[in-house]
Amino acid sequence: MRRSWYCLSLAWLAGAALAAPPAFDQVRAGWQSSEAKLFDRHGELIQELRLERQVRRTDWTALADVSPAMQGAVLLAEDRRFFEHAGVDWLAATKAALTNWLAARPRGASTISMQVAALVDPDLAARSGRRSVTEKWRQMQAADALEARWSKAQILEAYLNLTGFRGDLVGVDSASRALFDKRPAGLGTTEALILAALIRAPAAPPDQVARRACQLAGALPGGPDCGTVRRLARNSLTGRYPVVAAADLAPHLAHRLLERPGERVTSSLDAGLQRQVRAILAEQLGVLAEHQVQDAAALVADNRTGEVLAYVSLSGAESISPHSDGVAAPRQAGSTLKPFLYSLALERRYLTAASPLADRALAVATAGGNYAPENYDRRFRGLASVRTALAGSLNIPAVRTLELVGADLFAERLAGLGFAGLTEAADFYGPSLALGSLDVSLWQLVGAYRALANGGRYGELSLRPGAAPSHRVVDPAAAYVVADILADRVARAGTFGLENVLALPWWSAVKTGTSKDMRDNWCIGFSDRYTVGVWVGNFSGEPMHDVSGVSGAAPAWRLIMERLHAGRPARAPKPPARLVRAEIAPPGEARRAEWFLAGTEPGARTWTPAQPPVAIEQPGDGDILALDPDIPAPSQRLTLRAPGAPAGSRWQMDGADWPADTWPLRRGRHRLALLDAAGAALDQVEFEVR
Repeated sequence: MRRSWYCLSLAWLAGAALAAPPAFDQVRAGWQSSEAKLFDRHGELIQELRLERQVRRTDWTALADVSPAMQGAVLLAEDRRFFEHAGVDWLAATKAALTNWLAARPRGASTISMQVAALVDPDLAARSGRRSVTEKWRQMQAADALEARWSKAQILEAYLNLTGFRGDLVGVDSASRALFDKRPAGLGTTEALILAALIRAPAAPPDQVARRACQLAGALPGGPDCGTVRRLARNSLTGRYPVVAAADLAPHLAHRLLERPGERVTSSLDAGLQRQVRAILAEQLGVLAEHQVQDAAALVADNRTGEVLAYVSLSGAESISPHSDGVAAPRQAGSTLKPFLYSLALERRYLTAASPLADRALAVATAGGNYAPENYDRRFRGLASVRTALAGSLNIPAVRTLELVGADLFAERLAGLGFAGLTEAADFYGPSLALGSLDVSLWQLVGAYRALANGGRYGELSLRPGAAPSHRVVDPAAAYVVADILADRVARAGTFGLENVLALPWWSAVKTGTSKDMRDNWCIGFSDRYTVGVWVGNFSGEPMHDVSGVSGAAPAWRLIMERLHAGRPARAPKPPARLVRAEIAPPGEARRAEWFLAGTEPGARTWTPAQPPVAIEQPGDGDILALDPDIPAPSQRLTLRAPGAPAGSRWQMDGADWPADTWPLRRGRHRLALLDAAGAALDQVEFEVR
């Protein structure tokens, strides 16, 4: 004992003056959680996300929010005379000094105040396994200064928050959540004793921790029996220690918005709507599970401001990529791009909503061979008006419209509406661009459809509260006509039937889409107030089984729309001034009142019924035909076909006029041209007969 006090005296004489300890409020303000937090527009926590991987700190917990059992267990384990000493427990220090002089295994006598002094001042940390006498004396001095500046309650609160418990768990909140899945206010006596026992030996095996906790329990009147302590220690200290997120409503959006540990970000989301959209998608995934559908996503935007109100990506139990973000992931667009193609054709006055388009077999020559699109139901209507073609999502009329508009112009329009997947020249995509060969995201689609809802004004969607700027991209009259078509349940009845999930009891415009091989199913639509998009499919790229436009994404879209408009039905938009209403009877369709951009209505001075350019349909450019040796040569003839060829047009084969619509096959390479009455070439193809 004399040797210990002699060393302490030397340390006192040699000790350098210590800096004043920081203020308690400064320490609490400097606390940085390893988690970042995302809040909804009303201040409700919607996601907690860990971004610091070295340690696990969650919330700083006020002393009043720590259970009395936990406070008592820590004092019992670490500093029984905490409220009686002034920073250094000289009685305990004297006992420790005597024990260290006599025993082979030294013991410490650090009070909670001394431990907090070292926790808030890294210079007081031990430089080796145990502190030297000098270091111990400096720690005592720091504890004395700390007690002069902080209250006992503040010291105990800081200790509970700054001390390590197990593995990377720092602070009573992270420890109680990880080990017992509860907040510190709910800790019971047994749990508190186990946590208190961990402070001196955070990495100790469960049985050793249990022995220490049992010793502490023995000092408590009516404390838990040792068997209970051992069972809980083994259950809670074996394996990993995950902290269940305090909120887990928007994990994918959190990864998009949160960047730093401790960050607190307010989003534009509405927590109540987010919960309901998640529940709707979960229910629909349950329905579609037997159809090999594992993943889904939904996005809801406010038409006026562009604020995103719900952002959900959800996966089923069998999904191979549950962490993929279905809102941001690029997928094939299917038929969802058709409204932007037709609005461009209307705007340029190439077509009207009543213009007839050929809906019959079509083969378009491309660099990779003939492209022969088919309608979803594999039926041909002969002729279909633009209204019928768009509402019924007919493929062949859309390809003909792209021929009329031009791929370059359509690609330019898509880029103006926020579609960033156009990484190649328009010719690269070819006629399939009309049918959704472009990769798009749900985020892009909702932004573009919101432009139609806003009369052609496009603006970026916003994940933060506040309106985003917008600018004119689509002519307002063309946008209105397309929206009117997408809201026309009669026009879509030929494909979808008159009563289906798309037919809401109030005004809404909606479009479905299914990509090649049934890998993606979309439903995007809008009311006067909201634009909603839903995607279902598989992040793996596996095709779905027997999922149609109205059975996949559409039921979830409808439920979300009904939730948004509960008690407040949507109203149809007002037509722009430059629209004219006129009676018309398109070929093969019932007479109806139709909307026309001023000057394109029947009888108007500037009106001309535009038609796609005439093209040779058979043979296709680049075709290779084979003679059959078992059929007499005169019987092997090729039918020449060019639908819509004008009166007076004629054929020219290999530079010579050919008067008939059939041609006897002859070996070799050939060039077929279609000339108009004046001899100008309307189209030409090359083919080979072998």
